[in-house]
Amino acid sequence: MDLFDFNRNEETAKPLAERMRANSLDEFIGQKHIVAEGSLLRRAIATDRLGSCIFWGPPGCGKTTLANIIALGTNGEFIKLNAVNAGVADVKKAVETARENLKLYNKRTYLLLDECHRFNKTQSDSLLPAIEQGTIIFIGSTTENPYAAMTPAIVSRCRVFEFKHLTTEDIEEALRKALKNRHKGLGKQKIVADDEAIGHIARTAGGDLRTAYNALELAALTSDPDGEGNVHITLTDAEQSIQRKALSYNTDSYYDFLSAFCKSLRGSDANAALYYAMRLIEGGCDPMLVARRLVVHSAEDVGMADPRALQIATSAMYALEKIGYPEARIPLAEAIIYVCEAEKSNSVVEAMYAAIADTKEVRDDNVPAYLKDNSFGSKEDKANSGAYKYPHNYGGYVEQQYLPDSLKDKIYYVPGKNGYENEVKEIRARKGKKK
Repeated sequence: MDLFDFNRNEETAKPLAERMRANSLDEFIGQKHIVAEGSLLRRAIATDRLGSCIFWGPPGCGKTTLANIIALGTNGEFIKLNAVNAGVADVKKAVETARENLKLYNKRTYLLLDECHRFNKTQSDSLLPAIEQGTIIFIGSTTENPYAAMTPAIVSRCRVFEFKHLTTEDIEEALRKALKNRHKGLGKQKIVADDEAIGHIARTAGGDLRTAYNALELAALTSDPDGEGNVHITLTDAEQSIQRKALSYNTDSYYDFLSAFCKSLRGSDANAALYYAMRLIEGGCDPMLVARRLVVHSAEDVGMADPRALQIATSAMYALEKIGYPEARIPLAEAIIYVCEAEKSNSVVEAMYAAIADTKEVRDDNVPAYLKDNSFGSKEDKANSGAYKYPHNYGGYVEQQYLPDSLKDKIYYVPGKNGYENEVKEIRARKGKKK
């Protein structure tokens, strides 16, 4: 076997997900909000002027792929590390290499760090000066919220790009390309996949393209060819390859079920909300999507009428994240029932939108002098701070202007007539609030 045959066999042995990894922005799937024509990131990549950044998003959404595209398109050097097994010595070696490249060849060095949230403070501190001085261009990739999971000093010196789950349409497009691609995909084989099979894999992959590729490849490898060598991937094959039973619904039905779930929550119909939630999940929908919508509606449609709804919905989402499905479907069902049966009020949403409108239209940033931070303020600010009335000196509440002058009489939140908001009115009355 010659070297060419060895390299060809090594490439063929790679999983489909690895072989189909995009090599250019034109091949890249999804994340249009980040890589669309004219976007900041696309312009920075095209001009080779990308600064340090962090790619944050769920698995299989293209973070590492985009980092590799940057590596292929740059004129600089590229070093790849994984925070799971890279130590301080590896970081120092990368920084030293970057200094030499810059000094001897005037070349920039990109450091791609997978799972960057796993870096501890000591490792981060060893990298920080190089990022700050521009010696190295840092590209971190993480599935965790960098603002919570990473050293703030690193995050503050990077631009964070948030990646989203790929849509069903994105994944379907990628799978069909993989079936046709003769060089990297399955195009050399005689494979035909039913639309229902492709759709099922795309929906049940949970926005993870790697999972979808693996399922398609497994279905192709395990389906028996007919007498002419043709492989036919059916819905049954797709179900077995991704290990989820399909309850037939097309894309339109999926969004119809989701809309019906949300409106059933708002309409206080626990029976319907439970049905649509379970219908979505059993049909392949990610349970976390149902949980996220539940949390939003607990604030949007229940709101201050019963503030406990938000706590219960959030607890159910936390249980789903930590316990997993199917065990977490019990607390999820409990939360769905609670949100449905709770009193309803949209006063929070109305107050929020009214406040947002004034921030855009009025834009009065003149904070009353006695509310300003007088720690580092002018002598005038410190003098005016004495006019501030400390509520606890008045029994917990005292009438006082908090809004800017141009908005001083503005009222955003008006308590509704249901549930806890009746108590809010009573509390306001006891305080003697004028508004």
